[in-house]
This record gives sequence, C-alpha cells and structure tokens, in this order.
Amino acid sequence: MDAVAWGLMGGVVALLIIATVVVQLLRRRLPDRLNPALLESISSRLRAWWLLLAGLAGALMIGKTATVVLFFLISFWTLREFITIAPTRPGDHRALFWVFVLATPAQYLLVAFAQYELFAILIPVYAMLFLHARIALSNDPVQFLERTAKIQIGLMICVYCLSYTPALLTALPLDPDGYSPNIRLLFFFVLITQLNDALQFAWSQLPSRHYIVPNINPTRTWEGLLGGAASVTLLGALLSWSTPFASSWVAAGMALAVALAGFAGGITMSAIKRDRGVKDYGTLVEGHSGVLDRLDSLCFAAPVFFHLTKMYFHYFPYVAG
Repeated sequence: MDAVAWGLMGGVVALLIIATVVVQLLRRRLPDRLNPALLESISSRLRAWWLLLAGLAGALMIGKTATVVLFFLISFWTLREFITIAPTRPGDHRALFWVFVLATPAQYLLVAFAQYELFAILIPVYAMLFLHARIALSNDPVQFLERTAKIQIGLMICVYCLSYTPALLTALPLDPDGYSPNIRLLFFFVLITQLNDALQFAWSQLPSRHYIVPNINPTRTWEGLLGGAASVTLLGALLSWSTPFASSWVAAGMALAVALAGFAGGITMSAIKRDRGVKDYGTLVEGHSGVLDRLDSLCFAAPVFFHLTKMYFHYFPYVAG
C-alpha cells in the first residue's frame, strides 16, 4: 500500500478509537439519561467495523489473493446465514452442495484471475440454469418456484454481488506498475458504504421522523436517507484526494450512488427478515448481529460502484500522479 492508503487507514483507525472511547464514556457516566438500546446498537456497529477493518487491512497488506480469499470466506458465511433462515426441502440439498462447493469458489477464482467476462455471467446465467435443473431432478415439485427463488436470491446477493468488492482490485487494471490506486479505490468504497450506514442511522434519530417503510424497517426514515446521502456525498467529495478519480465531483457522484444502493440493500434484506420472522441473520460473535446484517448495503452497492467505476475509467483512463 502507498502512503495515501496508509494515511486513509490511519485516519479511520483514529476515528474508530475516538468513537469507541466516547461511547464507553457515555455508557459509564450517563447510564440513566441515554437510551441503552441506542448505545448498544452503536457499540455493536463499532465492534463490527473494528472486525471489518482488521480483516480488510490485514488482507490488503498481504496482497490481492488474500483479499479475494477474505471476501470468499465472507460470502460463504453470509450465504450460510441466508440459507439458515430460508429453510429448504431435502430435494434441494444436492443443489445447495454444488452452490457451496462449486459455484461460490468458481466465482471468486474467476475474480482472482480477473476474468471479468466470465465472472460477470457465471452465476446469473450458468449457475441459475444448473440450479433450477438440479432441483427439478430431485423429483419434488412442491413449492418449486419458491424454493429455487430462495437459493437464487441468496447466491446472487451473498456471492455474486459481494464478489464485485475484491474485483475492484483485480478487474480494474488502473496502473500497470502496481495496484495502489485499486487499493485506495477499494478502501474508499468500503469506507463510504460503512459511513453511509452510520450517517443514515444517525440522521434517523432526529425527533421529527417520517418513516419510509415502517412495516419492513421501522428505523428507516426520509430524514435518515436524505441526510445520510447528502452527508456521504459531501464526504466523498472531501475524500476525492485519496481516490483515482479526476475530480471531487466524480467522487461525490460515486458516493451518492453508493448511498442510494446501500439504502436499497438495507431495506431489501430487512424485507426478507420480516418475511421469515427473524430479527437478525445470525450471530457470528456474541453481542453482534449476523455478518449479513452488517454487509447488506455493501452487497448491493458493490456491483453498482464497480460498473460505474469501470465505465468512468473506460471513457477517462486513469493517469498516475
């Protein structure tokens, strides 16, 4: 990683340290004047961000392959969480076996070798065709459409969409002499996505609240969406110096696209949870929600950010320095 990437990462670490200290002080000194559930929600988010930062930083320091492997493991776990809350029939188990041991590794193998033309269609075309045919061969027609749809949406969101995050390192050859611009691009994307979640949550705490989809997610408000999107857009412009984009306007536009896609991911995954009657997708670590609960916005925003970035650099090639 170059000096810019190290500086950006150091800034994020500093912000997390400050936020963690502030939350602990509030918890100790004002336990009766603040909402305990709100503090616990913030603490849970901070713990998740520490884990994500540690894993991502470690993988980036090792190299591209380690980063791809990290997201492969995350995809594997999130898909497991998704399938757990969407029970399947015995006739689906063999299809699920191939989903986990063939489709998921193959997708990330193609990402690792920068085979964009193949990883862009492997799951939405060939894996989907195979999946439906394999379940049909189980000779169990009961709720066939519902069963295949469950597996299909899980594979698309948890594996296909999320795989576009490490693809920012491998499938966008910005600099033939190295991949420092790609590291900064990836870090910018993850940072903006997580800041968007935090800022939308913060703006949603305003006394005046106008709920968007109260039956799906009672914490999502118009104030949160608009305030968070505006804040993230401004932060994207301010952080443009750390990106390969040519101007702050481009970085701001990318940040806005990430904010809107992240919001769409949050409400979509909330709708699935409400349909299944669960609060969280899982608990990897005690005190945390599931991994998918923390990465739902990342899953939706990754392909949007990747394709917008790819299109931008197609028309405006990156120039080092």
